[in-house]
Amino acid sequence: MSAQGAAHKETPKETFYRQFQGTVANLQEQISHLANLSAVAGERQDAIEHILTGISRLSNEVADAADYVPAYDQRTYSQALKQLTDQLNEAQAKSAPKSRFQFKRRSAPSGGDAVADKKNDARYMLPAGGQDKSSSPLAVTATATAAAATGSKLSSSDSLSHLPSFPAKNYNEEIAKDQTDSRVRKPSFSTARDITLSGHEKLHIILPLSASRATSAGALTDMKGCIVDMSVPTRVCAGGAPFASLALKNISGSLIVAGHVDGPVHITGLRDSKVLVVARQVRIHECENVDFYLYCASRPIIEDCKGLRFAPAPKFHSADKDETTNMWDQVDDFKWLKAEHSPNWSVLPEEQRITEDVWKDKVPGYPGAGLDDILRIVGIGAEA
Repeated sequence: MSAQGAAHKETPKETFYRQFQGTVANLQEQISHLANLSAVAGERQDAIEHILTGISRLSNEVADAADYVPAYDQRTYSQALKQLTDQLNEAQAKSAPKSRFQFKRRSAPSGGDAVADKKNDARYMLPAGGQDKSSSPLAVTATATAAAATGSKLSSSDSLSHLPSFPAKNYNEEIAKDQTDSRVRKPSFSTARDITLSGHEKLHIILPLSASRATSAGALTDMKGCIVDMSVPTRVCAGGAPFASLALKNISGSLIVAGHVDGPVHITGLRDSKVLVVARQVRIHECENVDFYLYCASRPIIEDCKGLRFAPAPKFHSADKDETTNMWDQVDDFKWLKAEHSPNWSVLPEEQRITEDVWKDKVPGYPGAGLDDILRIVGIGAEA
């Protein structure tokens, strides 16, 4: 038993290495697809900026991991980031349109005139290519990478200060103010650092792929009678990025498709709801009458709960996971210390589980169906 527990126990260093490798592989795949994207309407540029954001965030994570990652490994990670930036530079150069305009060669002035001309000629004031690369996004990423290698903090005069600053946008407030008849909301979260949804009732909220830029953390609080689907921006196979962590609190009568989470999920105060999540760790507190559809790489923990039922996450949402490592039914009740099974949770019978086709075809919405129709299909509501 102890040997099995040790097999699932990772050190912070090992966890960081695995997550780093996965993120790098994902970014490399995105870089390889750049040539297939159209330059029209900024599609390719959006993809480049998304990759740059990923490299910059990964660089910051390397710097933050200095407490438990040895200096040698720090250098290795920094070299990998530099290679990633070089790959992006190369892919961007290959996909850039060729300019038809060329300067004509002229004979170089002699003596002191040549020196004076170089001082006044703008071409000699910029790096090769005629662009000030010290303020370009690529140079910013390279600067951040160098900072991660040395562990030093960049001053306000460094290139990092030239990163574009996006105006703060309250997506949660924007959802609440939407006066359209439709109950469906699709907030982009394209300029946000994390995803926070709070204080909504009777809404069907679907996060698009653009929200993958904001999956450093997620939080859903005070939701009633809602459907929230965050699966698309957190699915790596779709070009998304998993949440680093997620918190669900004070939710009732709702269906939550939380998506993928690389780190812990904290669930508190849920009532009469259904939750689907693919995560490393799940901790559940003060919940009642909730069905959980889980892929969990560690034993789920419950505390001060009753009426919980557990089932494995549908394959549609966990196809990239190894089913043999899913510990969805190995629940630990921290408030039940007796040898017999805890009365606070049970396995959800197969005939009562939401089927694969419902997860795939009905939950995202379908023609003619409203919010209440979908909630009724999954068994939420008075008439379910």
